[in-house]
Amino acid sequence: MTDVVKRNVQGGILEVTLDRPKANAIDLATSRRMGEVFRDFRDDPDLRVAIIRTAGEKFFCAGWDLKAAADGDAVDGDYGLGGFGGLQEMRDMNKPVIAAVNGMAVGGGFELALSADLIYASEHSSFALPEINAGTLADAATIKLPKRIPYHVAMEMLYTGRWMDAEEAFRWGLVNKVLPAEGLMKHVWDVARQLESGPPLVFHSIKEVAREAEGRGFQDIMNKVTGKQLPTVDILYNSEDGMEGFKAFAEKRDPVWKGR
Repeated sequence: MTDVVKRNVQGGILEVTLDRPKANAIDLATSRRMGEVFRDFRDDPDLRVAIIRTAGEKFFCAGWDLKAAADGDAVDGDYGLGGFGGLQEMRDMNKPVIAAVNGMAVGGGFELALSADLIYASEHSSFALPEINAGTLADAATIKLPKRIPYHVAMEMLYTGRWMDAEEAFRWGLVNKVLPAEGLMKHVWDVARQLESGPPLVFHSIKEVAREAEGRGFQDIMNKVTGKQLPTVDILYNSEDGMEGFKAFAEKRDPVWKGR
């Protein structure tokens, strides 16, 4: 299983590579292992940014492993911490996660990419939700996709199972940038290093506030922020980092973020 889910740590950056030929499909055991990896990332104060990528260039991820299902893996089985792929239901994941999509992101593989905060894709990548053709529900995508791209475009993908290429995904704002395959990981690592050098407590607060804001009114969330009801925001405002930006500006130097 360690060969299937590979970890590469450089400084405060964790690169997670899913390597399950031929299509990087995810079975129950792989999902549970991915959940353990992302839990450890979440809980390690020395790790600040995660990259999720997959091996090969044809498939980013084909989603649920249908062959494993045929051999007895139940669709409603134990996916482990974080749900399918270990990420989309991980509680209190208040750190930046970047998806590097190189190839086809299909069904649950598309949902895995949607679980990240930033998505960068190679030029030959494509996205689809073919669950409709199997008479089943792409549950996580049905919740998330209409909030990420125009409603009618999202519903067309869900209703028809049609493919969306990388350029169209960029046009609708689904991905941050489309790059040549040979330049994808360099760009992703450049972004990761930029985030690694940023203020981690602010990132934690951004993710918690954004998550809490889903489905709620603006004033409700502002009342939570000002009423000290969001732990990450309360920690930020009482931290050394909370003053460091002001001090660095006054002292005409670059800020030094300590995460405390």
